[in-house]
Amino acid sequence: MARPGGLGKGLGALIPTGTVQDAGSGLQQIPVASIRPNPQQPREHFDEESLAALAESIREVGVLQPVLVRRQGEAFELIAGERRWRAARRVGLQTIPAIVRIADDAAMLQQAIVENVQREQLNPLEEAAAYQQLIEDFGLTHDEVAERVGRSRATITNMLRLLQLPPSIQRYVRDGSLRMGHARALLATPDRAFQEQLAKRAVKDDLSVREVEEAIRARGEGDAAKPAGATARTPKLRPPGLLELEELLGDYLETRVRITMGPKHGKVQIDFATLEDLERIYRVMTEGSRRA
Repeated sequence: MARPGGLGKGLGALIPTGTVQDAGSGLQQIPVASIRPNPQQPREHFDEESLAALAESIREVGVLQPVLVRRQGEAFELIAGERRWRAARRVGLQTIPAIVRIADDAAMLQQAIVENVQREQLNPLEEAAAYQQLIEDFGLTHDEVAERVGRSRATITNMLRLLQLPPSIQRYVRDGSLRMGHARALLATPDRAFQEQLAKRAVKDDLSVREVEEAIRARGEGDAAKPAGATARTPKLRPPGLLELEELLGDYLETRVRITMGPKHGKVQIDFATLEDLERIYRVMTEGSRRA
């Protein structure tokens, strides 16, 4: 296909353009065939329906956002943007807009994780595995991982706890049968057999997070559900359904949401990593109101 990847005027005006022969690291048109995937890409599964939709969009309007690459000899290696690169190959593009960066392995993995996490390109298990890779392969602490990916330390620690779940439950989380809230609730019991039994029932009967929590409390194990960093004092129970609403809002806005309620008013806290991420959240919220 001869059609080149298109870029919006705003981004094109901000980033210097050039060709692969340029010495600079601005925006370049790079042959799709000269790019290879990132071997440390934390995302293991690319949804076929989503990829097909992106390919159709690229077929119609081109690649609106450049991929991020680093030079490897005569070729290039992806840092971020593998979905766009795969979709561009699918529709037969010869070149793709790219920004060339110099990045070592640690920085390369960090950049891939940040892009994927903020755009919800990773499922919870893939996200947890990516954090674990940063810790094991590059010697980062939980605090350092949290700082680099724009999350709280407690969030990183609790995400890593998902890797302690039995493989059968991890599969439920990976394929979306169970949400993150269900997984956190199941971690409240150390009984792996009961974890698996309850997870299976939650999937079969479509139990809410609250119902899973209640099933664990019925066994007298509810105190084990404290998140990382919690104090010894038992907090007041939150109103029923609040955790569920946090999950729903978080899924809709594609970020972490925290809701607190006082005697007279409540507060919604929405996490964002960058100004661009905040603008994305604003667009999601305002476009939703216009559709309503």
